Amino acid sequence: MEFLKIYPNVQLGTDVVIEDFVIIGAPPRGKKPGELATTIGDHSHIRSHSIIYAGTEIGSGLETGHGIMIREGNIIGNDCSIGTNSVLENDNNIGNNVRIHSNVFIPQYTVIENNAWIGPNVVLTNDPHPPCAKCMKGPIIKRYARIGAHSTILPKLTIGENSLVGAGSLVTKDVPPNSVVMGHPAKFIKKITEIECKSGIIEKPYQEM
Repeated sequence: MEFLKIYPNVQLGTDVVIEDFVIIGAPPRGKKPGELATTIGDHSHIRSHSIIYAGTEIGSGLETGHGIMIREGNIIGNDCSIGTNSVLENDNNIGNNVRIHSNVFIPQYTVIENNAWIGPNVVLTNDPHPPCAKCMKGPIIKRYARIGAHSTILPKLTIGENSLVGAGSLVTKDVPPNSVVMGHPAKFIKKITEIECKSGIIEKPYQEM
């Protein structure tokens, strides 16, 4: 195996696969090696050139792409997927069965609930008037919400459960549950139950929750 560094106080579950050029348990600024515990659950797969900082707790079944970075203080549930080159800044709370695609940026103090889906190149933000550390708060992405590719979500917003943000949208206000929004700025388009499967394979891809 090529270069692999696992710092002290890292707990790995059973059947965890760690590829080459990975660093796990890197101490954040002001902390000594091993001062903060790092946990990665069973049956996880960490692909090459990824960095996971100390003080992060990850459940079982994590799948990563290549070159992901997870900063300190993240809590990540079971059966999550984080795509290539995605970045999770510190102190986020990620639920179970969350899909984060490639090149996604998740800022500090973001909440992503169970079964949410974040498309590629999505940017979440957390600072309403940068740089201002006192006002930072990321979005809340409620359960089963879906964020289309290349969308940007402004700070402190709530993306309602089972909602859909269309690709390339700029979301500037809260999104109600079971809603479809899109545009610059994003506006309400229809209810989630009004979406039809254009391929004709299924009649209604989403149901109201």
